[in-house]
Amino acid sequence: MSTTGPIARALAHRAAALTFKDLPAGSRETVRLRVIDSVGLAITGACTDAGRAIRAQAQTVGGAAQATLLGDTLRYPAAQVAMAHGVMAHCRDFDDTFIDSVVHPGSVLVPTALAMGEATGADDEAFITAVVAGYEVAARIGAVAGRRFHAHQLHATGVVGPIAAAVTAGRLLGLDGERMTSAMGLAASMSGGLMAFVVDGGWSKWLHAGWAAHGGIVAAELAARGFRGPAHVLDGGHDLYSALLAGDTVERATILEDFGSRWVGADCAFKYYPCAHVIQPYIDAVLDLAREHRLGSDDVERVTCAIAPWAAAIVAEPREAKLRFESELEAIASLPYQLAVALIEGTVGLEALSAQARARTDYHALALRIEHRNDPTLGRGFDGEVELITRTGQIHRRRAGAAGTDRDKLVSKFIRLVEPVHGPDRARASAERLLATDGWREALRILATPLPVTASPVTPSPVTTSPTS
Repeated sequence: MSTTGPIARALAHRAAALTFKDLPAGSRETVRLRVIDSVGLAITGACTDAGRAIRAQAQTVGGAAQATLLGDTLRYPAAQVAMAHGVMAHCRDFDDTFIDSVVHPGSVLVPTALAMGEATGADDEAFITAVVAGYEVAARIGAVAGRRFHAHQLHATGVVGPIAAAVTAGRLLGLDGERMTSAMGLAASMSGGLMAFVVDGGWSKWLHAGWAAHGGIVAAELAARGFRGPAHVLDGGHDLYSALLAGDTVERATILEDFGSRWVGADCAFKYYPCAHVIQPYIDAVLDLAREHRLGSDDVERVTCAIAPWAAAIVAEPREAKLRFESELEAIASLPYQLAVALIEGTVGLEALSAQARARTDYHALALRIEHRNDPTLGRGFDGEVELITRTGQIHRRRAGAAGTDRDKLVSKFIRLVEPVHGPDRARASAERLLATDGWREALRILATPLPVTASPVTPSPVTTSPTS
């Protein structure tokens, strides 16, 4: 296919033309893991104040009975359900991430696919193809911007998410290339996501993922009915990048490179710890060193992390602020705190974000001995190095890098997230069913399970620190 003409049109035609047979080997397994991750996050997110609020709002909206809302046997309009599930899946900051753009696609695209898949009666192959197509588009649109949406005070998930969601929804609605172009064009006008929440702690960050899913579905539904959208939303001078990255040079042509043969969407990294993604490699590194050398937290004299300057600004600087853990989000974005918890507990879980954990004197004492140094040679990915010095003077070093996909870790994560809500037996049974079947409808049956009134509430703290996660 020619690449002349609007980039969005070429991208839309290619996304619409994908077949299940075109997808990379292993895509079925990858999508299954994306689903189990997002469903687990939505279930735990439903027990937060933000999750309860968005769920209650969805239950008040009338309309077609299209999709299953978490914890409810009734069905609601697909766009409303996807919005609710997107908020729930994102409000623990524990969802997957494109490292180069810091876009969180899972909390946008899986809710979109589940809602629209149910509404359209999709089969397994259509569902999987729709998810892969959405991830691919999100990866490519985000990559050419890099981390510059955040630099321009925009939450990249809210910018990229609606367009990618329109592709996933459009696939499930069977849109051809021209109508997919319209869906993407309409969705681009819904792109946004101000980072104003960093000032006063509003929960708009969580809404960005849900609203992106909602906007993508509405755009695709309009396009399916012949509502025409603009084709020049990725180029042409009045496009997404010109408007939101004014003055920056953006290599738009790379969006289309090797589409259908090079699968950049598959590179989206899962989170295994509930903290800023740039911290995750350092947690793995210190845990590896502790296991390899049989070190306890009392053996540690000092830890120094070599870190890229852009990442240090998120999780290590200013140091005084990163040694305060008064809110959940301060703990999420503190390299010293997260590594202290990891060394003392041997892992990091959601319990580390609680007020009780954040007040622990042993965490604070060890955090004081965890330092960083800026290394401008780092920064292409979530790369770095850890130097651990023991009280006996031994020095141990380990490179830090983004972890690959680990099925066992993801299953364990799902069980830990779901156990407090549904109990250990049901959590394990749900994980087994999700992994044993290619039928994504199993996720819908799990979502329809009533939420126990005894489920422990977990309230997202106000966002009072850097939002990049």
